[in-house]
Amino acid sequence: MGRRIAAKITGVTGYVPPRLLTNADLEKLVETTDEWIRTRTGIRERHMVDPGMAASHLGSEAARRLLEAKGVAPEDIDLIVVATVTPDMMFPSTACLIQERIGAKKAWGFDLSAACSGFLYALTVGAQFVGAGTHRKALVIGSDVMTSIIDFTDRATCVLFGDGAGAVLVEPAGSETEGILDFHHDIDGSGGCNLFMPGGGSLHPPSQETIEKRMHYVHQDGPQVFKYAVRRMCEVSTTLLERNGLTGDDLALVVPHQANLRIIRAMQERLGIPDSKIMINIDRYGNTTAGTIPLGLRDAVEQGRLRSGDLVLLMAVGAGFTTAGILLRWV
Repeated sequence: MGRRIAAKITGVTGYVPPRLLTNADLEKLVETTDEWIRTRTGIRERHMVDPGMAASHLGSEAARRLLEAKGVAPEDIDLIVVATVTPDMMFPSTACLIQERIGAKKAWGFDLSAACSGFLYALTVGAQFVGAGTHRKALVIGSDVMTSIIDFTDRATCVLFGDGAGAVLVEPAGSETEGILDFHHDIDGSGGCNLFMPGGGSLHPPSQETIEKRMHYVHQDGPQVFKYAVRRMCEVSTTLLERNGLTGDDLALVVPHQANLRIIRAMQERLGIPDSKIMINIDRYGNTTAGTIPLGLRDAVEQGRLRSGDLVLLMAVGAGFTTAGILLRWV
C-alpha cells in the first residue's frame, strides 16, 4: 500500500496550553480517584485550554515555534495540512486560520479528519506533495482541543483526554536512505459506532434535542477500542517491518499514539519491544488525539532519544476505525 516518499521531517515542535488539569482536579468533578486513573490509563495530568482558545491557536503556536527554531520565513511555506477533529468552526478550515495567523501568505492548505490517526495521515499527504517535487516546504500540524467535546460527567472518557498540538516541517529528502521509507494506512468503517461524536454534523445538526441528549460529546466503547487498537497497531507494525526486511531489533524508537498506557504496553509486549525503545509521555498530556505523535517526537528529540540515522516507527489507531503506520529514517 505504501512506498518510499522522497521527503523527510527536518524539524519538530509542540505546544500545550499552560493550564493543568490533574487527577486530583478530576476527583472534584466525577466519582474517580488518582489511583483509579493512573492504574487504568497511565495519566497523571493533562493540559486544558482557557476559554477563547481553540485548535488554531494551539496549532499556530506550534507552527511559530517550529519556524523560529528552523530559521524559516513564513512566506517560504508552500503547504499547510492540519489534522484535527476539533476545528475552531465548520468553516473556514483551521489551516486557513493558522495560515493567516503565522503569515504564511504563499501557502495553500486544508484540514484532514482521521481522529487519532490524523497526524500520520496528514504527514503522509504532506510528504506526497514534497516527494512529488511540487512543493519544497510543507507544514504538517496535529492540533486538538479535546476538552471542548468531553463530557465532564462521564468518568470513562473525561479522564482520558487533554489539549495539545505539534508540528513538523517536511522537506525533500537528499538520499534513498533518509526520510519517510514506507507507510501503511487503512480504515474499517464498521468500527465507527465504537468511538464517535453523534451530534453537530448534517445528520444531527445542533438543536435543543441534541444538546439534551449530550450528543456533542465523545461516545466510546472502551473495551472494543482497546482490543482493536492493540491488534491493529501490532499488525501495521509487523506489516511495515516485514515489507522492508526489518525486525524490531532494527528500530531505535517506536512512537505510538498515546491513548492509554495499557494499550501501549499490550502492543509492546506482543511485538517484543523493550522499554528503551518506546516513547511514552501520556502521563503528562493524556490523549491529545492528533497532537500525541508530534508531541512524542518533540519530547524524544529534547530527551536525546532521537539521533540522525535512527530508524523510527510511528503508529496509531483512531475513531473510524482508522489505522496508520509510518516507517522513517530520522535526519
